[in-house]
Amino acid sequence: MFFSGGIKAGLMGGDPPDQCVSVKQIEKRDSVLTSKQQIDRLLRPGASYFNLNPFEVLQIDPDATDEELKKRFRQLSILVHPDKNQDDVDRAQLAFEAVDKAYKMLLEPDHKKKALDVIHAGKEYVEHTMSQKRKQLKKDGKPTVVEEDDPEVFRQAVYKQTMKLFAELEIKRKERETKEMHERKRQREEEIETQERAKREREWQKNFEETRDGRVDSWRSFQSKGKTKKKEKNRTFLKPPKVKMEQRE
Repeated sequence: MFFSGGIKAGLMGGDPPDQCVSVKQIEKRDSVLTSKQQIDRLLRPGASYFNLNPFEVLQIDPDATDEELKKRFRQLSILVHPDKNQDDVDRAQLAFEAVDKAYKMLLEPDHKKKALDVIHAGKEYVEHTMSQKRKQLKKDGKPTVVEEDDPEVFRQAVYKQTMKLFAELEIKRKERETKEMHERKRQREEEIETQERAKREREWQKNFEETRDGRVDSWRSFQSKGKTKKKEKNRTFLKPPKVKMEQRE
């Protein structure tokens, strides 16, 4: 469900809904916003979450046909295109990217269905809340009239709940993305460690093979010296007999 300027003003501290002009008048007014006003709208504070709803970005009803969608995209993209806003090129580029992203999202059936599911979920939540309020009023013996029975208040409530759901989904998506990124990083670190370990083992094995002949020769030399020393130790020498001096008579 598309909510435009007047409704959003009520959400952001502007005139309350009962002081706003009719929805048709609001939509007609917003359809002729100037380039600067459209750029301001698309880059307003909190735009990173407001612009999660592609229908909100393009200011088009979820029930719009593909032809209406294409026409709206052409109108809006021309308004915010950087070439048409030479005095504010950088902001115009950001606004144009937001419009282009929303349009491409709605061209993709799966993405469009997800966006519609969020909008429908927001509406169902508000309707459920209204039902609970009526039950409590009936239990208290009061008239079962709730503020959301006013079409404008109902649309505002759906808008707020829809934005909340889009924001919650985006937060979960970012958390999931961060978790997956950390998991990929951990796996990559393990792969690098495994590769480094294998490299060290190969280098050790190569050095072991290259120095084997030297170690064998050293061992043989050591053994040979040991045998020589052993022989020298065990060798006995004949001592010459002692010569006795003859005694003179």
